[in-house]
Amino acid sequence: MVNHDHTPNYKAMARRLDRWRPVPTEVLRDVVVRRGLCLWGLWPEEEPDWDDCAPSDRRLAAHLCAGCPVIDQCLELDLRTAGACTTGVWGATCEDDRRALHRVWRRRRHRHQGTGQQGGATP
Repeated sequence: MVNHDHTPNYKAMARRLDRWRPVPTEVLRDVVVRRGLCLWGLWPEEEPDWDDCAPSDRRLAAHLCAGCPVIDQCLELDLRTAGACTTGVWGATCEDDRRALHRVWRRRRHRHQGTGQQGGATP
């Protein structure tokens, strides 16, 4: 889900997260805590062979979350709870991408509020 200029397609990402909208925040939190690889200390075993001196934040986030079974739930949880004040790596995304995604995600959620869907609070 990357645009031609190599930035993430935030609209497609927000649309992908729609499936988690009806799930209460407490349930998402429980799923991420129980199944998130980072919370169990299950980091990738090998340091990647970066072809440049320092990996970009996007590449590092993708590497740290590689193979995690709850990437989307983690991202949804952070968008709900931290919103634009996000820090660190959540859902295989870096802070700048989550801040940009949050604006798109929030507009999408507000637009669909009257559709009868349930879910957690949107910050």
